[in-house]
Amino acid sequence: MSVEQQTKEKASIHVENIGGISETDVTFSPGVTILAGRNATNRTSLLQAIMAVCGSDNVSVKGDADEAYVELTIGEETYTRTLSRHNGVVSGDGTPHLENPTLADLFAFLLESNEARRAVALGEDLRELIMRPVDTEEIQAEISRLVAERKSLEDELAEIDSLKGKLPELESERTRLEAQIEEKKEALEAKEQEIETIDADVEESREEKEKFEETLDKLRGKRSSLDDVRYDLETEQESLSALKQEQHELEDESQSLPDAPVGEIKDIESDIERLRGKKQTIESELTELQSIIRFNEEMLNGTNRELLDALSAERDGDGSLTDKLLEADATTCWTCGSAVETDQITSTVSQLKDLNRQKISATNEIQSDLDELKAERSSLQQKQQQRERVERRLAEIEDEIEDRNESIETLRERREALTEEIEQIEETVDDVEDDSYSEIIEVHREANQLEYELGKLENDLERVEDQISTLESRIRERDSLVSTRESVQADIEELRTKIERIEEEAIEGFNEHMDTVLSMLDYANIERIWLERIEREVREGRRKVQKSVFELHVIRSTASGATYEDTVDHLSESEREVTGLVFALAGYLAHDVHETVSFMLLDSLEAIDSERIASLLEYLDDYSEYLVVALLPEDAAAVSDDYQRITEI
Repeated sequence: MSVEQQTKEKASIHVENIGGISETDVTFSPGVTILAGRNATNRTSLLQAIMAVCGSDNVSVKGDADEAYVELTIGEETYTRTLSRHNGVVSGDGTPHLENPTLADLFAFLLESNEARRAVALGEDLRELIMRPVDTEEIQAEISRLVAERKSLEDELAEIDSLKGKLPELESERTRLEAQIEEKKEALEAKEQEIETIDADVEESREEKEKFEETLDKLRGKRSSLDDVRYDLETEQESLSALKQEQHELEDESQSLPDAPVGEIKDIESDIERLRGKKQTIESELTELQSIIRFNEEMLNGTNRELLDALSAERDGDGSLTDKLLEADATTCWTCGSAVETDQITSTVSQLKDLNRQKISATNEIQSDLDELKAERSSLQQKQQQRERVERRLAEIEDEIEDRNESIETLRERREALTEEIEQIEETVDDVEDDSYSEIIEVHREANQLEYELGKLENDLERVEDQISTLESRIRERDSLVSTRESVQADIEELRTKIERIEEEAIEGFNEHMDTVLSMLDYANIERIWLERIEREVREGRRKVQKSVFELHVIRSTASGATYEDTVDHLSESEREVTGLVFALAGYLAHDVHETVSFMLLDSLEAIDSERIASLLEYLDDYSEYLVVALLPEDAAAVSDDYQRITEI
């Protein structure tokens, strides 16, 4: 035990109804603790209890209990976990030691059933295991968000570029209007001087002059109203044109959209229901299979003594043969009642566990297909919603076009009425004029027309200047938008390479630590175990996609010293077990699991000889705060006497 470990607190655990344990209390000192004993002595059950209180769900509740409880105390901190079984389903509650046990389940709790160890032995996807603790989904979500932001920026820039083409035309229009306004002002000024000259020469009564001027004012007012109506009419016509353009675009979009995929959605939903039913069937088989496994483990652990005693009594009347068999590490078969070797039943249980893993793998494949079908259904539903949105907007546009047409018709009627009124007023002016006033009336009329035309030109100029100001303001934003787009593009490229960098760093870390562990174990015929990141076409549900995979390589050596590459499939069972353990230990070191997980658990190390086990524990002792190892008595005898030993649970 290191000096640092001597300063740490002991860990005490209270266990009820986990595996084959009815109730027990155990205290662990910091450092290595050896659980020494033969099979069926509740060592694995104690390891599962530690896993349970750390938050893992990979544990079994005692067969004759509906609830299990574990309490862990480290110093002044206490953690609890309650596991309840209802209708064959186990659920957990409490305040576990770890908020998220994923990392620990993969690389710290290295029992025989550990997923990382089994994945190597069964040739499963190692990338998924290695990258599972890394939150790549968040990176992908951020990439999608940035891509959408870039698209929005590009749309804005395209709009600004389109507006830039309109600016010269507007500036030319402004120049033309300014020139026309200047001409009208000069003409009006000349006309006003002419009126002053005529007014000085013509003798007229105040009353007649006022009447005439009132008529002219009325004429100006009507012409101003007519100008407003014409402007409103022009605005409505522009709006109608814009609506028709949008209507045309939506009709094109509607034609490009597939027909409403209602039937296809129903077919997919039917497939989803079928796969759900298939999954439920397999899960039901899994529940039964797990019950059989738990029952056999309980019988192996000797927790159901009543049934064992009953079977023994029926089979052996005097008990002498039973005693001899039990002394020879045998047990009673609970199917036929005969005495069999424990190893034979342990082998059967191991086969059942392999079948259990195959069922779980099949369930995962079905779930993958379900996820793909759900995604396809979602895509079709989005297309259907898009079609409905287009059709709904088209209906709205039709109503708006109808409203605009009615408004245009009203404005046209108003324009015609005003035109008639103006003509009537002009006739009135003609009626009141005589030879003495004909010249001044004509001059006033011309001046009035000039004022009207000048006002219209000034309104047009104000409208054009507003448009120019708006365009120039938008154009000034372009440089900023370009800069933002470049920044967003850089972020996208960085994130897209980030996952690749993370994978490469993970590969590098795993390879480094696998070299370290393998070098320490010193296997003569295994030179190196290493991972390579490659791009490969793989099946995802019903599709084939390009995806990065982590390929495991095994470099072996011959007696002559020559080396060659081999595959996991060609390794012996013990070599596969060792390779799986080396991979899992590399994950523990590469992911720095010891920094967040206090416990490391080791079980089923029979594939490694005693001397190597001792070296391995000595090496890991520097990392794990509490390293708990289940060993057979002969392996326990070969490790350091300084380690804490527990022989009864």
